[in-house]
Amino acid sequence: MAADTHPKDTSTPLPEDSDHMLAHDVDEEPVEANRRLFTGGLLKLVTFLAVAYSAFHLYTLNIAPLETWSFRIVHIAGALVLGFILYAGARFVTIEEEWHRRRWTTWGGAVLMLPALYAGYQVYVFYGMVQSGTLRIPAELEGWHFGWPLLAATGLGIILSWFHQRDRARFSLPDLVLVVCSLVVAGYLLVVYNTSMRMSTGTSFAPIGISFAAVAGTALIMELTRRVAGLALVVIGLVFLTYVFAGPYLPGFLGYPGLSVQRFFSQVYTDAGILGPTTAVSSTYIILFIIFAAFLQASKVGDYFVNFAFAAAGRSRGGPAKVAIFASGLMGMINGTSAGNVVSTGSLTIPLMKRVGYSKKSAGAVEAAASTGGQIMPPIMGAGAFIMAEITGIPYTEIAIAAIIPAILYFASVFFMVDFEAKKLGMRGMREDELPNLRRLLKQVYLFIPIVILIVALFQGYSVIRAGTLATVSAAVVSWLSPNKMGLRGILNALEIASYMSVQIIAVCAAAGVIVGVISLTGVGARFSVLLLDLAEASQLLALIFAMLISILLGMGMPTTAAYAVAASVVAPGLVQLGIDPLTAHFFVFYFAVVSAITPPVALASYAAAGISGANAMETSVASFRIGIAAFIVPFMFFYNSALLMDAGWFETLRALVTATFGVYLLSGGVLGWFGRAAAPWLVRILLIASALLMIEGGAWTDLGGIALAVVAFLLQRQRAAKVATA
Repeated sequence: MAADTHPKDTSTPLPEDSDHMLAHDVDEEPVEANRRLFTGGLLKLVTFLAVAYSAFHLYTLNIAPLETWSFRIVHIAGALVLGFILYAGARFVTIEEEWHRRRWTTWGGAVLMLPALYAGYQVYVFYGMVQSGTLRIPAELEGWHFGWPLLAATGLGIILSWFHQRDRARFSLPDLVLVVCSLVVAGYLLVVYNTSMRMSTGTSFAPIGISFAAVAGTALIMELTRRVAGLALVVIGLVFLTYVFAGPYLPGFLGYPGLSVQRFFSQVYTDAGILGPTTAVSSTYIILFIIFAAFLQASKVGDYFVNFAFAAAGRSRGGPAKVAIFASGLMGMINGTSAGNVVSTGSLTIPLMKRVGYSKKSAGAVEAAASTGGQIMPPIMGAGAFIMAEITGIPYTEIAIAAIIPAILYFASVFFMVDFEAKKLGMRGMREDELPNLRRLLKQVYLFIPIVILIVALFQGYSVIRAGTLATVSAAVVSWLSPNKMGLRGILNALEIASYMSVQIIAVCAAAGVIVGVISLTGVGARFSVLLLDLAEASQLLALIFAMLISILLGMGMPTTAAYAVAASVVAPGLVQLGIDPLTAHFFVFYFAVVSAITPPVALASYAAAGISGANAMETSVASFRIGIAAFIVPFMFFYNSALLMDAGWFETLRALVTATFGVYLLSGGVLGWFGRAAAPWLVRILLIASALLMIEGGAWTDLGGIALAVVAFLLQRQRAAKVATA
């Protein structure tokens, strides 16, 4: 990490207003490159659909609950419809370019609309048959008149959408085919594959229509995931799907007897797969907290968070970097995606970090590491805590409490790294005339009330849904005390924003559900557990390192929620079989799924930060990996010392926190090469890292050993400084 020690003030002047407010619209959702921007009647239609989608969830979660499967099916179908309307499958072109393009994709879409509508008509026919008392639809009717037309329209519609290039304000006919297919799949699952037929899932008696609907539904989910989250998760999903049918031919522990196409797909669109834990969480907790975040956005609370952080920490050396830690932690806790958090807060903090002396690489790395930490920040933890609660059955409040000390250690480590970097390069803080007015901001501290209400309600025993709803309502009420009052238009705007924000995470959770379904139906997770047990016989530490590497590998290129859901299905059961407490095992996996966002070579948060800072993406990911190094050690810390997860008396917990924090301080100094007031030579750095690891372990003797090594390092550093002074 290198930067000019004395930067010249040649950068663009800061915004000038009476209070020097730096943050303006930091939590506005960025518009993706492949997202359509409608006008006129199309805009009104899409706005109506988006508002209705969010309102539907609030209504069903709080007033009139639906049957679970039906609710999840509608939840996914709504996201697919909105997703294919909003996100294009190919790049946009200008109006001038469009006149020279072939129109065969439009004609192809018109042709494919016929089998899509025909399949939809058959769902209506099947519904009539079921209502009249038919117990089973004839297989020939389901196959030839529903299944094959649906598959043809879905598969060819997806392929056509890859070539259909139009102006950004226009809709796509091939995508309309995919919208119809999404509704047809949901219609079949809702009105034909009813409760009595669900009993036949996974047997030879399962209706063949469910397999056709599941294949089409899976393809639609994967295509939408490609559009909103990139290829990484899609490729991993396809690898797992290939394993279902290639498994019988694989050697060793990967081999298994195999599943037929019909048997597998008759189960994958059930609570064993797509409608399982990931969709259960996205349809309840995640969508609710996205609506909460949207209400905070609409009332400009995000701007307040960032301005408050600048006013509180901006004066200290390297101030904007410390602001990034505070602000990104707050924002990342709510928005549920590391890369999205980088884009929202980093657009402000990264240029200011460069202004006070950080290199492009360092500025991007600090923002990426801080934004990633927001995913482990209680109480919301980017929705990861809710997935963990769903999978493990451990109460959410217990998970949130256990996350407090690990989050403190992570952010303390990033803070120490930033502070040492500022000392090393002789950086200044920001001047008072460059910062927001802290006294004025303190008068608006009531904007934190929705967060406070959420935390209090959760720990008072309210359900997560009720607590989230109360916090959302309070955000609207509190806005009336601020300059950004939310009226009916503001509330509708918040509901609209929430739907747009939710499409990506719902698609990702559904795609992760496919992978989870493969793992549960093929038993590969159990075979992985056996492999971990075999490794543990040689060395438990070796088994943990292997579990760490697999968790990071599975999480690379994926949003946090999907990364954790997949890793929890593969790795966590094996750790539990090793005798590790379920909470510790899942936290271990969760942490490494989170930090995959800053782990080279595929580090989404680092790449997003590099795009803003203008630095090399790989160099930024390596730098962010180094800044967030504590996150790679913290899981081993709470494995060897459960007091760090609050699983001990208050004295042991306090001692563990103090010694671990001191250990993280020493680790930061050793990694960065700075201790006291001077650069540290390699011997001192090695002593610092060894001392940190001993302090982190948590035992009395290891703590004493760590203190002894730290004293030796301090004396060596002092002796070296004295020699330099007399030279």
